[in-house]
Amino acid sequence: MQSETQTNDSRINLDPDNAEQGLAQLVMTVIELVRQIVERHAMRRVEGGNLTDEQIEDLGVALMNLEEKMEELKDIFGLDAEDLNIDLGPLGNLLR
Repeated sequence: MQSETQTNDSRINLDPDNAEQGLAQLVMTVIELVRQIVERHAMRRVEGGNLTDEQIEDLGVALMNLEEKMEELKDIFGLDAEDLNIDLGPLGNLLR
């Protein structure tokens, strides 16, 4: 029996010898999914016309800061966008 879990580029790395990296990848994937959901919701609010110019500006700055922080964290953990896009088999990839 092989001790390492085989992975492809779009699956979470569950190698027991590198559990920290696999956990970081999983957590970053969940955070990226939530970030994308928040971004889509924010865009719907902006398009709905219910926000003031100041609220739109604040929202834009917050989303840019969040995206920048995600890039920093991906660099820290040695991940890229493809590493966060988990293959869900017949359902396709998790992220767009």
